[in-house]
This record gives sequence, C-alpha cells and structure tokens, in this order.
Amino acid sequence: MSAEHSAVPEIPFIQDHQFRYGEIETVAPGIRRLTARNAGAFTYHGTGTYIVGQGEVAVIDPGPDDPDHIDTLVSSLSSETISHILVTHCHRDHSPGARLLQTACDAPTYAFGPHAGGIEHDDSAIEEGVDTLFTPDNPLKHGECLTVGDCEIECIHTPGHTSNHMCFAVPGQDSLFSGDHVMAWSTSVVIPPDGNMADYLASLALLCNRTESRYWPTHGPPLDSPHDYVQALIAHRLQRMQDIIQLLKTGPWRIADMVEQLYPQLDTRLHGAASRSIFAAILYLQDCGEIEALEPTTLDGLYQQSS
Repeated sequence: MSAEHSAVPEIPFIQDHQFRYGEIETVAPGIRRLTARNAGAFTYHGTGTYIVGQGEVAVIDPGPDDPDHIDTLVSSLSSETISHILVTHCHRDHSPGARLLQTACDAPTYAFGPHAGGIEHDDSAIEEGVDTLFTPDNPLKHGECLTVGDCEIECIHTPGHTSNHMCFAVPGQDSLFSGDHVMAWSTSVVIPPDGNMADYLASLALLCNRTESRYWPTHGPPLDSPHDYVQALIAHRLQRMQDIIQLLKTGPWRIADMVEQLYPQLDTRLHGAASRSIFAAILYLQDCGEIEALEPTTLDGLYQQSS
C-alpha cells in the first residue's frame, strides 16, 4: 500500500558548530558556555551549559551526571558567585548536573517543575531519558522574572518537548535560551505522553510573537534571526500531519508502516524516534477529529481517516 504525499517544507538547519570541550568559552557579551562531553544522536556535540552574567551568575542547564564537567564549571567560576541554577527541563542530559553543582555552590535550582509523570519510553537510544529525581527548589511560573546581578531573566513556559519545558529570555542581551524547544541543528523530539504536539505547536507560535533576535539552544549552534526558522518548524509539522491524513485516505495504517512510507531514507536506528513522533501527530489529529483508532490508541494501534 502506498500513497502520494507532498514534500515536507525544508528546515534551514545550521550544523556548523564552533566549540571547544573542557573550557568555558565567551560566546557573546555576558554569555559563556561549557560543552559537556556527552555527544550523541539527540545531544549533537553535547550539552551546552550556559553562564549568564558576570560576578554574580546564573547557570542554565548544568547538564548530565558528569563530575568532570561540573568540576570544570566550578573551578572556572571560583572567583564568582553562582546564585541561580536554571533548568529548561528534566531530561538526563540537562538536569542531573544540578545535584552535583549544588554540592559545590549551594545555589538553589529553578525550573517549571518536576517531571509530570509517565515515562515516555524505556529505550534510552530514542532520547536521553527522564531525570525523575529532579525537583526544583523554586518552581517557576510563566512570565516570572529573576534578577541575577545586573541581569533580568524572564521565564517562558514552552511545553511540547516535555510538559515542564521552559525557555529563558535575557532582554538586555536580546537573547533567548531555548533548551530543546528550538534547536538550529535538528528538530525537537515530541514523545507522548509527556510530550504533546498541540502544546509544542502553541509554544512555537508563542515564540513567534517575541522579539529576541538570537536563540541559544542547549545543543548545537546559536540561531540568529530565528522567527523565519520557527515558522519553518511549524510548517514542517503541519505538512507532516497532512501526509499522515493522505496515507489514511488509502485505508487503515499502523505507525511502523507509516514510518517506512514517510521516512524512506531514514536510518533504521532512528525509526523508534520517528514512530513516536508520528504517534504524537496521531494524537493531535485524533483530538482534531481527523482520524480515529480501530484498536486501542497506542504506538502499535491501527488508524484510519475519520468516517
């Protein structure tokens, strides 16, 4: 069984990433970065831990449970005060380092909240996995502002990749730390039940209404003039969902078969992630009344166009 589907809009990825392991780099005035040595399919060259401010600083995404990474961070900032530890979300490449960092500096952690419940998957090869031990000392609300030395940091709730994902804007730097919500080198993985496609699209639209001219993702290079790029991410997802609808017009399909049809050139090692991305889209389309399940709504279910 096959079906014609439209070309998915191309996303202008940026994969040239200039960085150095093992040292804190000044990447912009008032912004520094230390890259962890945890390169992988979902982390690119590794987790970029950001330091915002001078003298009194905030650390954004301390990274994985890697003592060497945290030791380098602490020793390099020994003459400064870490007053805030900010976490975009509690995946294991972002938040576990906070526990190590707190033993050295005793700064409180700030994030939207702990993991909301429900493990997205059991196979860590599909994503980096959930840090179920993380609970912030200070839960944040959307729109809340923090003062770190001379810097103001605005907290922006951007669910989708995870339900507790936050971005952090620094108006004085015209910058936004986008975590895994927007990355220049790749799309973000949306894996139910905690990942939600409707939330993800709404969070992308939210950023389109903001004015920051540079994004600093936790993985990969920065993104300049980001608004056209974010619009391309939205168009990409919407077209992919239209392709799913076109497939289902030919009859019932299972997700594993959709992967073969929609991603014919995809490395088979990434089929698990692609299946879950399609599942997130199916849940969205079910809520919209576009498709229905012929079996229980699961990753292995059978789906058709709504009658």
